[in-house]
Amino acid sequence: MLFIKKNPTNMTLKKTLPLGILLLSIGLLSGQKMNSNKKAVIAAVENHKSELIKISDSIWAIAETAFEEHQSSEILANYAEKNGFNVERGVAEMPTAFVATYGSGKPVISVLGEFDALPGISQKALPTKNPLNEGAAGHGCGHNLFGAGSLGAAIAIKELIEQGKIKGTVKFFGTPSEEKFFGKIWMVKAGLWDDVDVNLSWHPSANTEASVQSSLALVDFKVEFYGQAAHASADPWNGRSASDALELYTTGINYYREHIKPTVRIHYHIQDGGQVVNVVPDYSKLWVRVRDTKRSGMMPVYEQVQKMAEGAAIMANVDYKISLISGIYEVLVNRAGGAIMQNNLELLGDISYTDEEIAFGKKIQEVTGKPQVGMDSKISPLIATREHPGGGSTDVGDVSWNVANINLGVTTAPKDTPWHSWAVVACGGMSIGHKGMLYSAKAMSMTMLDLFENSKLVKKVKDEYLERKGDEVYEAIVPDGPPPLEGN
Repeated sequence: MLFIKKNPTNMTLKKTLPLGILLLSIGLLSGQKMNSNKKAVIAAVENHKSELIKISDSIWAIAETAFEEHQSSEILANYAEKNGFNVERGVAEMPTAFVATYGSGKPVISVLGEFDALPGISQKALPTKNPLNEGAAGHGCGHNLFGAGSLGAAIAIKELIEQGKIKGTVKFFGTPSEEKFFGKIWMVKAGLWDDVDVNLSWHPSANTEASVQSSLALVDFKVEFYGQAAHASADPWNGRSASDALELYTTGINYYREHIKPTVRIHYHIQDGGQVVNVVPDYSKLWVRVRDTKRSGMMPVYEQVQKMAEGAAIMANVDYKISLISGIYEVLVNRAGGAIMQNNLELLGDISYTDEEIAFGKKIQEVTGKPQVGMDSKISPLIATREHPGGGSTDVGDVSWNVANINLGVTTAPKDTPWHSWAVVACGGMSIGHKGMLYSAKAMSMTMLDLFENSKLVKKVKDEYLERKGDEVYEAIVPDGPPPLEGN
């Protein structure tokens, strides 16, 4: 059995701590206008527009899942190489992970690019459910846009370095398997961000905002039960049912839900509950996931749920095994970085949509049972950071505990669109998604430019990162050995 040691550190910080940093950052940006370098990076994104859309659409159509993104990774790496980046493929023991680097010296600013799809949600670029390939994968989280948009930002900065207008190093990280095994954990373990000053990341969304909210920490593990097969009618007394243990275990989890904090989430997926009805099954397996707003809150729940597996095995008189798959930290918020990003969103202004795009969005809302309000095109204000965020989890969290990180969300689907669904896939393959992707490239390149041009901003972002991290020692939540490339 594999277990994780409990980390008792309380990672909650008072919200008032970074206020001075935030105000100083805003002061450093006050009165800022669209200068010539910012116009240049916007123009660079526009110059690469057709190629970035082509890249995004190619990855959208291929739709490769976790650790299988060979073509998608190569498309991005090849375009980076074509644009003068030095590309190192197969980093951190993952064939589809890569780092593209240009420039030299400080600052070193990086940007993340994801490109994995989700199984079973293939969809044409239509506002009604209609698979492109029945049963195949689809980009229900918009990662085809994610990778292409981030590469566009990196290229725009590279061109300014090449022209001698700014100095430093820009890096694009091609990060696989965000949806399943969390490839960034192994990239962090390999020390790939050790020389980076500030990292940027964005994510497709239903609204546009400089993201200063955290995410949920999680841990994934597999539980297997081993019993004794027997004829289910002739001699069931000779059997010890692994399926009974599985049912007892899931029942225990469901009773436990009443006694955990509202911030906790527990999910499970039964992967093997027996094969036929007339055999007492000797094997069962399920994938379990525990989440909470803080890693420190997640760990005690994880430990308790492991104990419950032992209890189920005792009751069913079977053996059991628990295997850690992986786990991720919550995102470490950086409001100083958020203020820089917010300024650039306001300089760029709202995304505009055609009547046809608005109609496309409203049709998706109609089909999915949502109010038909169309697209949320306004720039959201920089709101207060919530103590207990909702939503999902991301391995960007692990990056954010190892380097100062700035996050962005950009509209790529209609308001209230169900995420991880065919509806997001549909938008990612047409102009609504394209517009969000190009907007993200411009906003991130402008923010990166601020960091290249202003060392005081880099310091403020890094100071807040260190302040929020405090004495916490990062410990990757992965089993010993290489990434689970054969686990698909």
